[in-house]
Amino acid sequence: MSSVLRVIPHLIGIHIRTHMEYRGALFIGWIAQAIGYAGIYASIALLLARFENLGGWTWPQMALLLAFHLLAYALGASLSFVQFRDMEEKVRLGTFDAILVKPIGPWTFLAFSGLNIEYGGHIALAIGLMVWSVSNLGIDWSPGLVLYFLAAIVSAAMLTAALMTMIGATALIWVRSRHLFSIFFGFWELARYPLNIFPWPLQIMMITFAPLGFLAFIPTAVALGKPVPILGDWAGPASLAIGPLFVLLAIVHWRYCLRNYQGAGG
Repeated sequence: MSSVLRVIPHLIGIHIRTHMEYRGALFIGWIAQAIGYAGIYASIALLLARFENLGGWTWPQMALLLAFHLLAYALGASLSFVQFRDMEEKVRLGTFDAILVKPIGPWTFLAFSGLNIEYGGHIALAIGLMVWSVSNLGIDWSPGLVLYFLAAIVSAAMLTAALMTMIGATALIWVRSRHLFSIFFGFWELARYPLNIFPWPLQIMMITFAPLGFLAFIPTAVALGKPVPILGDWAGPASLAIGPLFVLLAIVHWRYCLRNYQGAGG
């Protein structure tokens, strides 16, 4: 374990130095991503300016929801999206076999050697929007609420990384898994809106089968003191437990897929 922990900073350092060779392209990418999301958020702000609220959520509250959604996603996806989106290519071309013989766990190597610093634009926009929304909401930030909020961000990031790991791992058995990312991002798009605006079946699905309601709505609603459908008073503890729970599920799924991996040739 100690040897692995010593290797991880070197993997991250090599990847960052490689990307910093093209600083201009990296910074332009950050700016482009931030502008793209800012445009989406501006359209939501215009709708709320016209209709005053969305499912009882005002613009400052929605801004906090959007900021939480983007920040938690960026933190989790930086360790998982690009790395595991390409799993089916690694399996199909046989390059995943070379990773298996490295003196480090394949998940650790994939996640940290490909740490995606291109999410810098996401993170900067999310933090800026979060600071603005918090300053306009007048929330009574007790030490307990601050700890809950930070822990909920970590839990939501863990949920994101776990789900993407599970999708990517599926390629070890099915070979194809990119279509599952399309399903993930379909629910991810919905997760940036208040859960209570959707019909009951979709609310249940966003809490159980596709639990992306935990990515932003549930922890933000708890912080704002808003009611959470279905979960009620259990929303706070559930939002903290969901990340670690899905990490455990992802570990089990990853190991199962590794045990049953036979290469692209079957």
